[in-house]
Amino acid sequence: MIRMHPVNENTWILYPGDEISETVAAHVARLTQSIRASLGHCLVDIIPSYTSVLVSFDLQQADRFAIESRLKAAIDQSEALSEQTMTAREVVLPVYYGPEAALDMEHIARECQLTPEEVVRLHSEQIYRVYAIGFSPGFAYLGNTPEPLRIARKSTPRLKVPAGSLGIADNQTAIYPSQTPGGWQIIGRTPLEMIDWDSETLTRVNVGDRVRFEPVDRDTFISMGGRLDEL
Repeated sequence: MIRMHPVNENTWILYPGDEISETVAAHVARLTQSIRASLGHCLVDIIPSYTSVLVSFDLQQADRFAIESRLKAAIDQSEALSEQTMTAREVVLPVYYGPEAALDMEHIARECQLTPEEVVRLHSEQIYRVYAIGFSPGFAYLGNTPEPLRIARKSTPRLKVPAGSLGIADNQTAIYPSQTPGGWQIIGRTPLEMIDWDSETLTRVNVGDRVRFEPVDRDTFISMGGRLDEL
């Protein structure tokens, strides 16, 4: 049962579930798609997250009661959708797991009692779901990191994490779209820009997408635009 609550005069928040899970993430993705279609030009912003969807609308295009009615219709439409009827999206991201990019590989391997090669294999074999975009524009939170690789965040965050870095913490993997401070354990780096100015959402990946990491060597990483001189 999807719950709806008004936040202010032009914003609603909808809750498809209460727990972070693959099932709830799929509900969030379906609901987001249905709301975009239902609200159309009335939509100002939509922010899907782990268990919720925040919706802002233009009061000059439709009043609050009309929007409420459209949101209820979007809920009905989303509940009628299945995973197969949605536009399936799997995003493949090249990742260099070499020592210049995987800043915490030695620590990760030691804490997890694995070799670096085993760490790379386990991390890149998993298919991840995008659970949320936040912290900074385009910062993607992905689950679930394989059980053998689950490790706590750093006790002291770095002041600078290079753009494109992949970090792991507990059961999640995150992608840093820009150079920012951060406390995740850095396991590799993608050469691709995570901000996509030509897309509707401005990000390369969106909530509900599936993501797979493809290991590449140093030369391929650099040829694709990757940088190793940011620290």
